[in-house]
Parts: sequence; C-alpha cells; structure tokens
Amino acid sequence: MREGGREDAIRFAGGIDVPVSALGNSHSMVPQAGKEFAGDGRAFEAGHDHTRSVPEPDLQTIALTSASEIDEVDLLRSHEYGLLALLFGRAPTQEVLQQVAALKGDATPLGLAHIHLAQLAATLDADAISREYFDLFIGIGRGEILPYASYYMTGFLHERPLARIREDLARLGIERTDGQREPEDHIAILCEVMAGLASGHLGHDFAAERAFFDRHLKPWALRLFADCETAQQAAFYKAAGAVGRMFMELEVEAFAMET
Repeated sequence: MREGGREDAIRFAGGIDVPVSALGNSHSMVPQAGKEFAGDGRAFEAGHDHTRSVPEPDLQTIALTSASEIDEVDLLRSHEYGLLALLFGRAPTQEVLQQVAALKGDATPLGLAHIHLAQLAATLDADAISREYFDLFIGIGRGEILPYASYYMTGFLHERPLARIREDLARLGIERTDGQREPEDHIAILCEVMAGLASGHLGHDFAAERAFFDRHLKPWALRLFADCETAQQAAFYKAAGAVGRMFMELEVEAFAMET
C-alpha cells in the first residue's frame, strides 16, 4: 500500500493532469493478465519504407477502471505513462497532435512542460515531427537515440536487460504477438506496462509496480529523456523529453519515499 508521503510528493509536484479524452483511443500492448500484446504493426507514417510496430496505448481501456478501484493519483500517473508511450512508440499523426495540443498544465515545472508540449503540437507540422521521429529513433542505419534499456545499460542491443524484462513480463502474464518488431525493452513498451500497473489494469499490487520500475526504468529512463532534450535534431521531442525527464524524476523521488 502507498504511504501518504509518496502521494504528497506527487500532488506537490503538480502538473500530472493528462486527461484520457485528450489522447483518444488506440490499440494496446497492455492486456489483461494472460493475454498477448495487441500490437498492430502499422507502417511508419512519414512516407518512409521503414516500419514501427510499437502500438499506441489503450488509454480508453485504462480509464474504464472506476475511481473506487484506483487511487486518483495513480490514475493520473497511469495517464502520464500513457502519454509517454503514445509519443515515443511511433511518430504522431496529425490527429494525435491535435489531441496532444489539448493538454493542460498548472504553474509547476511539469505542468509548464505539458503546456509547452501542447503548444508545439498545435504549431508544428505533422510531417516535420514525423521526420524528426525518424531521424532521432530510426535513422538511416540507426537513429541519434536508441530508446532501449539494453543499449543504455550495456552499450549493446538485445543484452541481459532485455532478457530480464521478458522474464518479468512473463511473470505479469504478458506475451508479445506475432509481428511485434520492437524488443520489449523499448521505452514505449515499458511506459505502457507501467501505465497498466499504475491503473490496476494488469491486476497486480504496488510491490509489483515498484519492482518493475526499479528494475527496468529507474536505471536508464532519465538519461534517455535527458538525451532527447539535448538532441541536435529535436524540436518537438525536446519538449517530450522534458516531460519524460520531469516525470521520471518525480517517480524516483516518490518511490524513494516509500518505507
């Protein structure tokens, strides 16, 4: 069970206010226990021949958990993880950008980061953001940033961190579908799993949520999002990286307050 100190830290930080209605409905990788990833494997939508199969999170499904079944703060955290999964899983379409442009924020650093992200979503061209996503995360040969736990933790892809993630996903009852191209240590997949844990959609307790965060996000996600903030080819993803970094800092602090 969460202690009051963690809840106070989250509420004090503010800014975690990502309404599901602003993010729309999509296909989920976070199923009920025992089901498979429902990745749709759609092609990268920027006129390139490359593909991305990290699907968008099913935030509508997450929202169906009633207020009596989940703490308000945890629901807000779930929405924040869902936002990161949505933005880092694939290049956003114009429709997604219009939805992100509706995000609100308060006067806290994270709230202001939400406002800045919404402003960019409203003003930047969708094709330009798609090209930015391609250059950053896909590239010709490889992108400027490799959003995988194995790379950040070992310097190589498909290493032991990926194996540990697969072991823990199996314990949670999550399997990958045929055609899922991205390995499970992609930041979008990990964020969506955290969204499912925080919302209670996966049916696991706080201990499982904390263990998953400590093992698979805490060691590297902050560095990834900080790298997005300083990436030479980034504009929209500088702002998305700032949101991710601030939220990860908050999560690290909040989990540390637990006894």
